[in-house]
Amino acid sequence: MKNISPPKTIALIAYAPFVGFFIAFFINQDKKFPFATWHIKNMFGLFILFISSMVIQSAISFTLGDIIWLIVLIMWIYCWAQAFLGKEKGIPGLSEKFQQWFTFLD
Repeated sequence: MKNISPPKTIALIAYAPFVGFFIAFFINQDKKFPFATWHIKNMFGLFILFISSMVIQSAISFTLGDIIWLIVLIMWIYCWAQAFLGKEKGIPGLSEKFQQWFTFLD
């Protein structure tokens, strides 16, 4: 079996539901890997979108919240697959914005 590099492992942990982002963030603090940092920022953006979908679901429209949640779930799976493949690739346009907006995670 191939060895998985530490940056790739951290990036994959970042996409673990609920606590993976936090675990990956703290693991990446010792020796900051640019690949892992990229995916941590990306997951933070997706996490905000997941939370937004739940707020929309409870405050505005249950159906609209479900639709947004499903779209974010598909984006999450796509981004996890990109991390697994070792690519700094995410949602076109949106992932680039996440990298600009969340510089505090560097």
